Amino acid sequence: MASTILVTGGTGTLGGHVVPRLLEAGHHVRVLSRHAREDVGGIEYVTADLLRTEGVDLAVEGADTVLHLAGGPKGDERATRNLVAAASRAGVRHLVYISVIGADRVPLGWFGTKRESEQAVRASGIPWTALRAAQFYDLILLMAQKMSRLPVVPVPAGLRFQPVDVRDVADRLVRLTLDVPTGQAPDLAGPREYGMDELLRTYLQARGTRRLLVPVPMPGKAGRAYRAGENLSTDGTAMRGERTWEEFLAERVR
Repeated sequence: MASTILVTGGTGTLGGHVVPRLLEAGHHVRVLSRHAREDVGGIEYVTADLLRTEGVDLAVEGADTVLHLAGGPKGDERATRNLVAAASRAGVRHLVYISVIGADRVPLGWFGTKRESEQAVRASGIPWTALRAAQFYDLILLMAQKMSRLPVVPVPAGLRFQPVDVRDVADRLVRLTLDVPTGQAPDLAGPREYGMDELLRTYLQARGTRRLLVPVPMPGKAGRAYRAGENLSTDGTAMRGERTWEEFLAERVR
């Protein structure tokens, strides 16, 4: 009998790749949404608000597994705690969470909310799996598009990234979700490490556009953390995605 998997953030960038894979694997997929949606394509949509806890217990009821992908600029840790509490009451047997590499090391607000959410998952009493992934190519592309609107582009000096294709993350998450709970899974980074300047140059080349790139220091604790590579997975245990940044640009940039 197919299990029921509740996915939060199922309509987002990552969820848009994860949900079809779960359906293809033969599972009943329920997607939590803040806005009412009609069921379509074998997906059951449930309306709930993780921050206000409205409808969360009903959304979790009967789910064997909860895959928590939802995230936003504020309140992630509170939303996760509310979801965890409902999942515990419902007797969920596997709780899966997507986090970010450097969540416990980079002193920026979003990283901090990811760290606190991880702590809520670990303390839930529910068998769990957490995956820390690098920044998605989609995010790097959005940054490059915004930065390159300027005739002279200030580039934070010394910043390095291991960006990864969202499809590689989706593949890994689905395997982890359908497997037994493993706790903290090995990080998932992209196949290559890039400086911020290199990412911008390859984007501009793909666009056939020229801009003057000017290195500028990134101040404060966050700047020091990035220059020290705290956002990177460097201990040799990380798994690597297959699709390169250059391949992604060839697909997305015309």
